[in-house]
Amino acid sequence: MTAMRPLLARPVPAALFILVAVVLDQVIKYLVEIWLPFQEAVPVIPYLALYRTWNEGVAFSFLSGMSGWAIVGMRLLIVGFILWWWRSASQTGALMHLGFAMIVAGAIGNIVDRFIYGHVVDYVLFHTETWSFAVFNLADSLITVGAVIVGFSELFLQRGAPRDAS
Repeated sequence: MTAMRPLLARPVPAALFILVAVVLDQVIKYLVEIWLPFQEAVPVIPYLALYRTWNEGVAFSFLSGMSGWAIVGMRLLIVGFILWWWRSASQTGALMHLGFAMIVAGAIGNIVDRFIYGHVVDYVLFHTETWSFAVFNLADSLITVGAVIVGFSELFLQRGAPRDAS
């Protein structure tokens, strides 16, 4: 008896998950752009505020001096690598496939920003009176949480699991 493939190991459910995540990311960013004041904190709860700003680079403004097209090209290469890795991981657990789908959705969401706005729209700010974390968005969260899931799955859940010999 063969085991069923995880849902997100199948192309159609994975593509639908990615599409829904990208659409949700873009709808939120559109609402942020039309409703939130620019670079002005709007408190939500203590230590959390909405704060609209633009990120010209990647990963918390890293490489902000780099050409926008070079950043898009780099992101496309990363998405290509993740898709290749995802395809080769077809027999792994459902959690790992969720992580891959989240990474791809987040990367596509930030690539779409580059084409629509010319920069990435960030809007979530964690802070204290004397410190603040870099401002981020849903796409960034998907990438980060997806990478943690994939890493956790690779390190702890896939150890000792039989690998496909093909």
